[in-house]
Amino acid sequence: MAYRRKSSQVIHDAQKRASSLRAIDSNLDLGNDLTITVYDAKINEAQAALDAYNGLLAQADAAGNDFKDIEKGLRDLSSQMLSGVKVKFGRDSNEYEMAG
Repeated sequence: MAYRRKSSQVIHDAQKRASSLRAIDSNLDLGNDLTITVYDAKINEAQAALDAYNGLLAQADAAGNDFKDIEKGLRDLSSQMLSGVKVKFGRDSNEYEMAG
């Protein structure tokens, strides 16, 4: 099952607020490091972190799919090995019983 990708309402709301603040003044400075530039940088940082997180989820999905394929191949090979012992030694043989 694929991991569910995340979105962020907080980022979305911040982007809308930044747009509204830019409408007031594109160089708005409220003092104490409360500027549009700082706000945009924090929004971009949050978006980059979200993108990285979702990218890791995609990689985990791919790794999980690869593992499932390898596991299926191993299950099939295990079955073939047991069948081979059955053909070579017979179903009622000690070797078949030992093979599992």
